[in-house]
Amino acid sequence: MEQINSEKIDVKSLTLEELKQEFAAIGEKAFRAGQVYDWMHVKLAESFEQMSNLSKIQRENFSNRYTYTVLQTVAVQESQIDGTRKFLFALADGNVVESVWMKYKHGNSVCISSQVGCRMGCRFCASTLDGLERNLTPSEMLEQIYSIIRITGERVSNVVVMGTGEPMDNFDNLLRFIKLLTDENGLNISQRNLTVSTCGLVPKMRELADRKLQITLALSLHATTDEKRRELMPIANKYSIKELMEVCQYYFEKTGRRITFEYSLVAGVNDTDEDAMQLSALAKPLCCHVNLIPVNPIKERDYVQPDSKQAQAFKNKLEKNRINVTIRREMGRDIDGACGQLRHKTIQGLPMETGRK
Repeated sequence: MEQINSEKIDVKSLTLEELKQEFAAIGEKAFRAGQVYDWMHVKLAESFEQMSNLSKIQRENFSNRYTYTVLQTVAVQESQIDGTRKFLFALADGNVVESVWMKYKHGNSVCISSQVGCRMGCRFCASTLDGLERNLTPSEMLEQIYSIIRITGERVSNVVVMGTGEPMDNFDNLLRFIKLLTDENGLNISQRNLTVSTCGLVPKMRELADRKLQITLALSLHATTDEKRRELMPIANKYSIKELMEVCQYYFEKTGRRITFEYSLVAGVNDTDEDAMQLSALAKPLCCHVNLIPVNPIKERDYVQPDSKQAQAFKNKLEKNRINVTIRREMGRDIDGACGQLRHKTIQGLPMETGRK
């Protein structure tokens, strides 16, 4: 498990069993570990000092011995269109990460980051513009959710690991995060309400399948041929679409969970009739859902999204081939809602969108 400060244990990244073992090693009883775990992951305490059923000496000892991860809110933007909120959080080392809170009829969703920056280099994504700084710890991933719950005062029912970073590039911390998030002693969010996105790290996708978790795996496909995918996504130079389809089938066989194909529609690049036909051919043999996403324009790239008529026509072609498909509802467009946009503007000292009608 990655530690930010090697001299202290990252207490919020420990499982309950590990916390019991740690407390036993320092002479604390097992029930005390349960109390602290509940304060951290259910009551969402922001410090040991808030844990009122601990003695003052215990609170001081724990503060001296452990790193207690809490994020500082740097900026909050709220969409005047749909109420989506984008958060910029500061980490203990001064880095910043972004998260998004989205309100739906079926419940509230939070989209979190898994890394500070990203090294995957997808050409339509702002997350990659500043490169990869480091991985996030499990506690830093959890704390994005906890912070948003504290700020909004509302329950989160769905979590998407689809913000800045490639989750499969932070694999061990991702698995620990999932274990903590879905623990019945913590927030107890169902694995089925958790979606993890990947640009296609095939060996890690296979390893994830072997864990037989019940999460939803979303593959950022974005193209239907290797040649076109290589233009958009450098990872395609390493893994072919054939390999991706094989590992998607493997994932379904191991977990019984339907794969989601994320497909960013870029006008004149991957939204042709031929693309629709090829995408249908890829999706048909698999138990999958295709999520069409009109690409978010960023000034550093010249990609533009197709108009709504073209996007709908592309969707109709897939449906005629009996492909399960939706066009993602755009959330937070007026507040730099897409992955990496707010963080990049902050790093570059650029003005932020504040939300507009």
